[in-house]
Amino acid sequence: MAIRIKARSGESVEQMLRRFKKLCEKEGLIKDVKRRQNYEKPSERNRRDARRHEPRPVRPGADRQGGGRPRKPEGKGRTGGARSGGGGF
Repeated sequence: MAIRIKARSGESVEQMLRRFKKLCEKEGLIKDVKRRQNYEKPSERNRRDARRHEPRPVRPGADRQGGGRPRKPEGKGRTGGARSGGGGF
C-alpha cells in the first residue's frame, strides 16, 4: 500500500504535501495509525465492535415532536446578580 506522488509542472512543495495528505486520508492511513498507537486487547476490540452493532436504546419522551429534554419553565430562578449583565450597581 504505497502512496506515490509525482510533482506536477509548476506545483509547489506545499501543494504536493496537501495532495499527499488528502491521499493518505482517502486511503485511511491516518485513522489506522491513530488506532494502532496504543495496544488494544482482543477482548476490548470485540467488546467495542459488539457495542457498535447493537441498536440504540429508545429514550423516554423521544416520541414527542420537540424531542430532547423539556424546557425549564420561565419565571423560576434568580434574576439580576453580579454576572447577569443587567442593571444595578
